[in-house]
Amino acid sequence: MSEFKGYTGKSLEFLKNNGVKVGDSVKILADITYSGIIMPRYEHADDSHLVLKLKSGYNIGLELEKIEKIELVTSEIKEMQPKAKLKENPSLPKILLLSTGGTIASKIDYRTGAVTPVLTAEELNSSVPELSEIANIDTEVLFSEYSENITPEHWLKIATRLDEISKLDYTGIIIAHGTDTMHYTSSFLSFALSGYPIPIALVGSQRSSDRASSDAALNLIGAVRFLLQCKTNGIFVVMHLDENDESVACHLGTRVRKNHTSKRGAFQTMGNDPAFIIVNNKVQRNIKNEFFRGEKYQPKINLETNVALIKYHPGYNPELLEKMLEMNYKAIIFEGTGLGHIGKTMYEKVKKAQEKGIFLGMTSQCIDGRVRMTVYESGRDLLDLGIIPLEDMIPEVALVKAMWATGNAQSLEEIKKIMLENIASEIST
Repeated sequence: MSEFKGYTGKSLEFLKNNGVKVGDSVKILADITYSGIIMPRYEHADDSHLVLKLKSGYNIGLELEKIEKIELVTSEIKEMQPKAKLKENPSLPKILLLSTGGTIASKIDYRTGAVTPVLTAEELNSSVPELSEIANIDTEVLFSEYSENITPEHWLKIATRLDEISKLDYTGIIIAHGTDTMHYTSSFLSFALSGYPIPIALVGSQRSSDRASSDAALNLIGAVRFLLQCKTNGIFVVMHLDENDESVACHLGTRVRKNHTSKRGAFQTMGNDPAFIIVNNKVQRNIKNEFFRGEKYQPKINLETNVALIKYHPGYNPELLEKMLEMNYKAIIFEGTGLGHIGKTMYEKVKKAQEKGIFLGMTSQCIDGRVRMTVYESGRDLLDLGIIPLEDMIPEVALVKAMWATGNAQSLEEIKKIMLENIASEIST
């Protein structure tokens, strides 16, 4: 029953006895007086609380035993009137917004608890009216997945669709994406679509649009302004610069990672400043001009998923690497300690992997700095065993690049060459 979704036992009885249900606006007298909308609950929640969405956009849980009185304010279901079709302004540039899901591209139905895509041009205009004043935005839903459910198969779908529309008259493309795995997707697109003729911005939101602290609108507006003003191509991640509502950062798609679970400024360029920053609607360039080489667009939309990222730690069981060899893995990226080390207990299995012709790459667990395997004897031993140092490539980026390289190369030597070539600024200079 969607009108009581998630409520069982005492909480379900409480709602029925008081003639209220999910989606109703109510006033509740407890320790203080609360006003808000009754929200659905998770399937496995207890039966001693109800959840109320306050006008501020935040949810609170109220213990039933402490509720003195609940009063129905309104139970009307607001009928959504069809919004007038937006007229294209011929004087404005065109932007395409592709949705893959995530917080930024969803709305919550308070009555059912369902999360659904919000990506028609009319809905965008309703929630972020500033967008229609600076660009004509076409929208398309590729799929709707939580970020953690995005797989390499989804990367291929995104890249294939982008390739299909590469010659259309768009100034730039926004990809609405969940934040948790956004930097994996941006990395694959950077390699698979190197030289894409127009800029592409992956945009997410740390907090949903129904929260007072949402970053969705600022990120979207910043991304559109960036696409219109940057005068370059490439794949970028566009998110809040910090906790303030003044600046948006545009990170290179291969030099960025999510470094905080919930802050709006969660994304950071590793080892450098963001490539661009948008302040007061103006785009400031930080990256050197010579980065933008204007190389010819030659898409290579293939990958191999039998690639592993091994985070080495004291006590790591070498037999896990043995299992990967048995499963016919094609490449292994080590996330080693310090300058690029793994323990000597791993050496026998590493030698076996080398003999099987598997690509072996080394990155570091350190947040910043380069892999340097010639400094200590242990690093030199690993070089002799065939492990290739990958400079300051981010481990997750190295994993994605290895998937892409292995899917496009015909030999181990070709994989090595690709992995050491700086294709999309994955190696900083």
